[in-house]
Amino acid sequence: MTNLAQRMKLVKPSPSMAVSQAAKALVAQGVDVADLGLGEPDFDTPPHIIDAAHKAALAGDTRYTATGGAAPTKDAVAHKFHTENGLTFGHDEIVVANGAKHIIFNALLATLERSDEVIMVAPYFVSYPDMALMLGGVPVTIATTRESGFKLTPDALEAAITPRSKWLILNMPGNPGGAVYLDSELKALGAVLARHPQVLILSDEIYEHIIFDARTFISFGKACPELQDRTLIVNGVSKAYAMTGWRVGYGAGPGWLIKGMTTVQSQSTTNVCSIAQAATVAALTGPQDNIARFRSAFESRRDLVVAGIAGIKELALDPPDGAFYAYIECGEIIGKKTPSGLILADDADVTKFLLYEAQVAAVPGEAYGLSPYFRLSTATSEDVLTNAVTRISKAIQRLTRGPQ
Repeated sequence: MTNLAQRMKLVKPSPSMAVSQAAKALVAQGVDVADLGLGEPDFDTPPHIIDAAHKAALAGDTRYTATGGAAPTKDAVAHKFHTENGLTFGHDEIVVANGAKHIIFNALLATLERSDEVIMVAPYFVSYPDMALMLGGVPVTIATTRESGFKLTPDALEAAITPRSKWLILNMPGNPGGAVYLDSELKALGAVLARHPQVLILSDEIYEHIIFDARTFISFGKACPELQDRTLIVNGVSKAYAMTGWRVGYGAGPGWLIKGMTTVQSQSTTNVCSIAQAATVAALTGPQDNIARFRSAFESRRDLVVAGIAGIKELALDPPDGAFYAYIECGEIIGKKTPSGLILADDADVTKFLLYEAQVAAVPGEAYGLSPYFRLSTATSEDVLTNAVTRISKAIQRLTRGPQ
């Protein structure tokens, strides 16, 4: 007997967390696993940020803050948007929550009616469809291609919009595909959205600072200011400042939406940890040199993995424009047989094969809505990545032709 709500039948646990847990189980058995399942920087949080948190705790900054964020935190977020993105937001247009994922959840909870459609671009972040389903919405997926850089086109967007469309979720740089949009590409999407005033835009920009090849990041809000009254920009400190465990995300958008999201938060988690907020102020307003250091390391790691995969003829990977993932096409090994006799029927089988026969933890493309691919996180050391690519290559060489 179960008393779980019916909606829970629609929701899956996070695939990336599941992969990481399976990898940890093997490690506990003494197996040497290269765990490339989770997207988490391997760098330590910069010392000045930790110092700010320590000082805040010693100073007694350990009580409730305003639900949507303490005034200094909102000041720091407004400063970031103004100086980095050329956008101006007041305190009533900013909300701080427990990670960027929490911002997205609150936005959908505050706005979705049953059967409202949420448009998302595949490959997408694994939580987007499950959040929509959990809240009574209907995920609508637009598939992209490796050849297009995993980018949404205006024609595809136009074709997906219906009278029930409530949200379009963009993610740039994209997890897992690494897509980065040009200003002109965002404006073209904005022109489509201008014809459909019922569609809200959620621009998930959490990987903003992890962008490669001297590209310039353009926020959707900057590219399409005419849509500001229905655009929510989502960001946070987790990726850029190596602060995943601090759990601080922030959103900026129209006051009516931010007010609704703040009300949702007031009846759930209340405020973000006061000490973590102090750390966030230091991150956003303090020295920014670590961003360039982290980005340089992530770009070198991307290059290493791209070069390594290029040496495996059965796989395909174009250099991602940003984020720290490799979304690798694996169609040529679907249907092949492993040394244990398993026929690789899909990319889920591929990742099982990689985990148990190559000792490399990866996430199947089906989790991101686009197959046949698998995702590797490149947010780890070059030694680990080199070893992982070598293991993958050797494992694939052991595959044989399946039944004809």
